[in-house]
Amino acid sequence: MNKADSERMAGILEDMGFQWSEDPNGADVILYNTCTIRDNAEQKVYSYLGRQAKRKHENPDLTLVVAGCVAQQEGEQILRRVPELDLVMGPQHANRLQDLLTQVFDGNQVVATEPIHIVEDITKPRRDSTVTAWVNIIYGCNERCSYCVVPNVRGVEQSRTPEAIYQEMELLGKQGYKEITLLGQNIDAYGRDLPGVTETGRHQHTLTDLLYQVHDISGIERLRFATSHPRYFTERLIKACHELPKVCEHFHIPFQSGDNDVLKAMKRGYTHEKYRKIIDKIRQYMPDASISADAIVGFPGETEEQFENTLKLVDDIGFDQLNTAAYSPRPGTPAAIWDNQLSEEIKSDRLQRLNHLVAQKAAQRSQRYLNRIEEVLVEDQNPKDNSQVMGRTRGNRLTFFKGDIDQLKGQLIKVKITEVRAFSLTGEAS
Repeated sequence: MNKADSERMAGILEDMGFQWSEDPNGADVILYNTCTIRDNAEQKVYSYLGRQAKRKHENPDLTLVVAGCVAQQEGEQILRRVPELDLVMGPQHANRLQDLLTQVFDGNQVVATEPIHIVEDITKPRRDSTVTAWVNIIYGCNERCSYCVVPNVRGVEQSRTPEAIYQEMELLGKQGYKEITLLGQNIDAYGRDLPGVTETGRHQHTLTDLLYQVHDISGIERLRFATSHPRYFTERLIKACHELPKVCEHFHIPFQSGDNDVLKAMKRGYTHEKYRKIIDKIRQYMPDASISADAIVGFPGETEEQFENTLKLVDDIGFDQLNTAAYSPRPGTPAAIWDNQLSEEIKSDRLQRLNHLVAQKAAQRSQRYLNRIEEVLVEDQNPKDNSQVMGRTRGNRLTFFKGDIDQLKGQLIKVKITEVRAFSLTGEAS
């Protein structure tokens, strides 16, 4: 989501006549798009800002902008800490960057963090890739997980219309993009806020319906979506992913904890048994599907036994990839003020043990690729070996093989896998 927002804001700046600069010390405008999901990310922002604030005293014409979730969370308070800032803007205001900067250039210090309805974006993002692209389909989140700051900083759910999504993807197909990842903070909740109900009583617009609608757009070869919530992941959606050839067999479904009492305290709205049923159903339809997820260790009050339930879930399911994190208290969330916080030593120990198991299971899962022929979409040159190109399998495994990037970029190539690692593969074009 943050990468997609950054691309949109970079596109607006280019439309305003600005050019990209690799050197922040030579830039006229510096925009930090921030994340507040964990404390260490937030602290990095202030470190960067401190250096640029000093520079602004030497160059008063420098424009400093903080966008994203830290901006939304802190609002005007961030100006007390960094008064040199010109613009503080939350993620809901990304499409308004030009209007807000115009106010700054007129001599105002601007804070834009009030909740708004996100207007349809007509700007062209400055996309980092010419092969793959992000397409937002739903903004915000209505879940209230007790550890998560996202609803506070990204606002309520706002689904884009199927027509607007189709038009954006159709243009991307004409521009030569081969793979689209549909994005949402809670993507399988798409359409709940749009009008219309079917005769059977379900919402007229769902992620499943959208996949059928956009599947046949010319030029697009692959479709992905993230991030899913187990509460809304249905068999109807799984069946659609099985039936639609362009939808890749890769599912990112965070479980956060393998213990039901911890899940209840997190207010996740499901049990580990329900989560396992979702994975079982995916593998029933698509036995070779790749499964990735997110997990948190050291949640307030988590016992050793409860943590071991998370280890057991990871061991039983065998994830292809798992994003792990030690619990980090975030401002404005219920869990942050509970009195049963765990020590950093306990959290660090559990994170290391989980990561060890994750790498072990991922390496085991990678073995199935050895000597297989995999379809790889070539995205770029291997930065560590110019004789190689890199891309991803349908299951989202990063894959390297020898080739000329000028000839192969954007191509779907059959690759025989000759070497496997926990999170990447090496092969030969077949």
